[in-house]
Amino acid sequence: MAYDLVVIGSGPGGYVCAIKAAQLGLKVAVVEKRATYGGTCLNIGCIPSKALLHASEMFHHAVHGMDALGVEVSAPKLNLEKMMAHKDATVKSNVDGVAFLFKKNKIDGFQGTGKIVSAGKVSVTGEDGKVQEIQTKNIVIATGSDVAGIPGVNVEIDEKVIISSTGGIALEKVPEQLIVVGGGVIGMELGSVWSRLGAKVTVVEYLDKLLGGMDGEAAKQFQRMMVKQGMDIRTEAKVTGVEKTAKGAKVTYEPVKGGEAQTLEADVVLIATGRKPYTEGLGLEAAGVKLDNRGRVEIDGHFKTNVDGIYAIGDVVRGPMLAHKAEDEGVALAEILAGQHGHVNYDVIPGVVYTQPEVASVGKTEEELKAAGIAYKVGKFPFTANGRARAMLATDGFVKILAEKETDRVLGGHIVGFGAGEMIHEIAVLMEFGGSSEDLGRTCHAHPTMSEAVKEAALATFFKPIHM
Repeated sequence: MAYDLVVIGSGPGGYVCAIKAAQLGLKVAVVEKRATYGGTCLNIGCIPSKALLHASEMFHHAVHGMDALGVEVSAPKLNLEKMMAHKDATVKSNVDGVAFLFKKNKIDGFQGTGKIVSAGKVSVTGEDGKVQEIQTKNIVIATGSDVAGIPGVNVEIDEKVIISSTGGIALEKVPEQLIVVGGGVIGMELGSVWSRLGAKVTVVEYLDKLLGGMDGEAAKQFQRMMVKQGMDIRTEAKVTGVEKTAKGAKVTYEPVKGGEAQTLEADVVLIATGRKPYTEGLGLEAAGVKLDNRGRVEIDGHFKTNVDGIYAIGDVVRGPMLAHKAEDEGVALAEILAGQHGHVNYDVIPGVVYTQPEVASVGKTEEELKAAGIAYKVGKFPFTANGRARAMLATDGFVKILAEKETDRVLGGHIVGFGAGEMIHEIAVLMEFGGSSEDLGRTCHAHPTMSEAVKEAALATFFKPIHM
């Protein structure tokens, strides 16, 4: 059977690309090596981690946050098994949803490992070893990413004592001591889950701040909050060894700027040092598909590789490794293959750290604007001056807006605070339409809401805030 499009991988990029292409009239098939659709994100990444983040936040709030609101409850008891069951049920609901959408849109699913035989031909190897070949006009590589490990350090991940994010969402008990190697999004999210549930968490980060490329001021505020919540943060620390011990595992690190090596011991060590493109076994070399010097599939401005009829999207290509970035690329590519004009605006892709408080960002940071020599102005507003935040005891954090000095066009927005991941989108929409801080500041916001802080930050950018 011949298809217009075969997508290898059913993560957010792959399944969205497949559905959009089917909606536009193409005959589509998807190849997925897992037993369920949804890729890393739905099965062992974004979705299960958010289920645990929310559940652990509720537990922590019940223990520490109720009394101040006049709600007296007996000491809550953690039922980790039940919490994990909630996580698993959330995953099942989401992956079943993708299977339903495939059926609804008449997309054929092939379970097995996909390999590009040549342009126009994909082989699928099932668990039983049987191989079948699919003919297609176009192939999309949407195989996502895998755990990167620690550069220069040999680490044996067993997902019990030395774990990746996969083991980080499936521990059978709360560790007394947890070491997180890597202070990026994954490390801080999973570290905060187990910290709230009772683990003593130490984060070891190579850079001089947490959250890598996030706005520097937001990252500093975030780090202070994590320390206040009980985390031990060690920045500018180069990990030189991770190994099992009789009681758990140990991590050896040395100061980046020089100094004596130190050793930390814990029940569990989480390796959260980022991810790498997953291209193993795809047959790319034989098919003639080029990779760049970072192992990513090379594409042009329309997601096409150097081989006609072969395209790539998501974590396996350049750009931020974010599910929603992959989704937008999937939609754009489907439109292009259907003869339309798909496009992704890479300047307006939000990023969110789903800790509590959340950190959300869109567009440029101050550091990036300075490096590019762009004249800009800054408007900030703290949640301590927001009425709704006071009522909710959620006054940690701030909103920060960056606008071009001459035109007032908004170039970036950064929010640290409760619900930041939801509030960031009004800045994203504003930027998508080329809006100014004055446009946002003059837009009526409901009172009392946390979002009023976004309006006030916009007011502060083009003139002065009202409530500060």
